[in-house]
Amino acid sequence: MKIVFMGTPEFAVPCLQRLCRQGLRPIAVYSPPARPGGRGLRPLPPPVAREAEALGLPLRQPEVLQRPSELEALANLTPDLILTAAYGRIFRPRLLGLPRLGCFNLHPSLLPKLRGLSPIPCSILRGDVTTGVSLYRMVERVDAGPIVAQAEVAIEPRETGGALLRRLAEIGADLVTRALPELETGKLPERAQDEARATFAPRLERGDGALDWRLPAAQIERVVRAFDPWPGTFTYLRHVRVKVLEVEPVDEMPRPHPPGTVLPMGGNEPPLVVTLPGAVRLQRVQPEGGRAQDGAAFCRGQRLREGERLAAAPSAGAAGDA
Repeated sequence: MKIVFMGTPEFAVPCLQRLCRQGLRPIAVYSPPARPGGRGLRPLPPPVAREAEALGLPLRQPEVLQRPSELEALANLTPDLILTAAYGRIFRPRLLGLPRLGCFNLHPSLLPKLRGLSPIPCSILRGDVTTGVSLYRMVERVDAGPIVAQAEVAIEPRETGGALLRRLAEIGADLVTRALPELETGKLPERAQDEARATFAPRLERGDGALDWRLPAAQIERVVRAFDPWPGTFTYLRHVRVKVLEVEPVDEMPRPHPPGTVLPMGGNEPPLVVTLPGAVRLQRVQPEGGRAQDGAAFCRGQRLREGERLAAAPSAGAAGDA
């Protein structure tokens, strides 16, 4: 079977690796061009592009996939199947009809739930206890095609978005390599998605990581886990921007303090932050430009004053008080 693989981030890498190990080596790999990244803003190739080169696979990195010249080059490969995993491109009818067996996408949710760009953090944010991966035939509408294979998994109680992504990437790779031989023989049935059950996971933006301490304690904890590693969660103490790396919900009992108030516990005990309702333990943080540290060390280093609050934006005039 002649497979063309298309992908971009780390989520897609295990699938590409597994295809090669299982004797389903792609005839070509497509990935976006290198983009500026890192502290030096040097052009960095996507993880899939790096892996394709390491595996010695033919690599194409068009800026626009559906230009006539690119479609002609793809057609000349005469692929039996195009497989995508987080490639980030919309497929139009001419491209969808190009491979003999069709175009298929690996998506990290139990479709039709959480179509869209951010299903993994959204599943944690919603407090879901299970999620999974879906392999489906691509159609013009995003994530709406008939499903050919799915695998369901439990979300661990303290699992972060990054940890869940890595786990689903491996499960998805296994799902794909088991399903493709059956697709080729026509033995794998397809089932339409139930549109009445469809939900959507919108794109996350960097600013979404600003913590709102007016949320309940359990929800604050889910936000911190869901947005790890991206976009990350942050707050401000005076003028200091602080990444919040780990919190632990304590309770959801009302307290006579405004949301965001830090209650130092003394010694090496993590401080409490008041939520609405309840409180969370501030376990690990990272001040801007500094190292990750436990919450107690942070409070000591900042010489926290009684009644000080964490907020979504720096306090006006706070820089002069530091």
